[in-house]
Amino acid sequence: MSAEPWTLGRLLVWTANYLKEKQADSPRLDAEVLLGYVVGCPRISLYTRFEEVASNEVRQKYRELVRRRVEGCPVAYLVGYKEFYNLKFTVTPAVLIPRPETELLVLEAIRLAKPLAQPRIVDVGTGSGAIAVTLARHLPHATITAIDISPEALAVAQKNADQHQLGSRIQFVQGDLLQPAAGQTFDLVVSNPPYIASDVIPQLAVTVRGYEPHVALDGGNRGLEIIERLVQEARNVLAPGGHFLCEIGYDQGKSVLELVEQAGGYGAVTVMPDQAGLPRLLKAVRR
Repeated sequence: MSAEPWTLGRLLVWTANYLKEKQADSPRLDAEVLLGYVVGCPRISLYTRFEEVASNEVRQKYRELVRRRVEGCPVAYLVGYKEFYNLKFTVTPAVLIPRPETELLVLEAIRLAKPLAQPRIVDVGTGSGAIAVTLARHLPHATITAIDISPEALAVAQKNADQHQLGSRIQFVQGDLLQPAAGQTFDLVVSNPPYIASDVIPQLAVTVRGYEPHVALDGGNRGLEIIERLVQEARNVLAPGGHFLCEIGYDQGKSVLELVEQAGGYGAVTVMPDQAGLPRLLKAVRR
């Protein structure tokens, strides 16, 4: 048996190699985030503590988290948070884990809303509140409504808004898509809706299909059922000249353009690509 002590550096290297063998998507990053969480420091600070010997308690807690990660549990659920647009968001299995791709929607929403004196924005299917909270942070004069069908998700979103001292800036409402907003008028309707086809769900990685809420993933037939409803409902609450921004699947560009054309009432309809060059954001203007 090796007498070499289990320093944080040694523990990190061993775990990264182990996760790589188990085919984790980002073994080194996962190992760092989990160890930083157990030790109680930002992962970047681990690099100044490599020679520190890990206590038995640290090793035990770390071992358990690594075991659950190998089983498929996402790191964000293990540590209870995820970074999005340089902000830290609490996440639980009640909400979808925020993805970097969604930052494109936020960037475009901020660009469109900044020239407006008091932009009125509604975030449909807010989940963790990542979009609504980020927009509230960067658009101090905006009025923001956040809707979700799940009361558990709304509780997480409210917690995130409160943690960033933005709870009083966002109205959280439970309901199905834009039904709670009937009779109101908005300058922007934004949404990262469920857009994965039902028959594709079983083929997703276990980290997604086994842990993230299916209500936030399943877009029905072809993944377009929710988007089609949103296109119809957004038209009824958008002010003339208002924008509808909706995240879509990488293979749905042509289909969503057809949906918007069939619905009518919109102009300047485009699909914006993400950093990988894939169709990601549907953008349309209410006539």
